[in-house]
Amino acid sequence: MNIETLMMLIYVLVLATFVGFELINKVPPTLHTPLMSGSNAISGITIVGAIICSGTLGYTSIGKWLGLFALILATINVVGGYAVTDRMLQMFKKK
Repeated sequence: MNIETLMMLIYVLVLATFVGFELINKVPPTLHTPLMSGSNAISGITIVGAIICSGTLGYTSIGKWLGLFALILATINVVGGYAVTDRMLQMFKKK
């Protein structure tokens, strides 16, 4: 990987972090539960990408280990997110 590609990836990462932070700060509290559910569904795409990276598609062993690590973290993120969303929705049910 050359330096131009690396700089482009770092630029995209910093820009996405800034935009995501600003977007989340502007969301009113009443929309946090639906937003969280939607982002958990989108995180499933990360699981698919991690499965592809950890598969046997010609990636190096480092790429496979990083794919496995990403798969574990993405799975924890999705399961934990759905658990928190379910708990938040339980607060709105009548007892």
